[in-house]
Amino acid sequence: MTRIKRGYIAQRRRTKMRLFTSSFRGAHSRLTRNITQQKTKALISADRDRDRKKRYFRRLWISRINAVIRENPIKVYFSYSNFLYNLYKSRLRLNRKILAQMAILNKNCLYMISNEIIKNFPRRLNSGKVE
Repeated sequence: MTRIKRGYIAQRRRTKMRLFTSSFRGAHSRLTRNITQQKTKALISADRDRDRKKRYFRRLWISRINAVIRENPIKVYFSYSNFLYNLYKSRLRLNRKILAQMAILNKNCLYMISNEIIKNFPRRLNSGKVE
């Protein structure tokens, strides 16, 4: 009996996986069983970390805005939460990314916005009295 070679479909599938894992180190890019495991692990990590990236950037933007708000020489706001609450109450729809860029590049612009908000909405103290 002559030798029968296997079909090319499985080989194509494996070479596709090898191309995906070609940059991995050691057996993770050479052995078929390890390649399949590492591919699934890599795809799961990529999916999970896309959400984490959004979360981390949001946290970074909030901390940048808060730092600039607290160092305001006029001491209009003491916290980020009061600033954002009054920002949305005054119908200024600026997202956190834009506010963080303004906080870094142009602090005076952010201070002007906060001063305009203060004119429209005076700050309330913890006791409920208007300052």
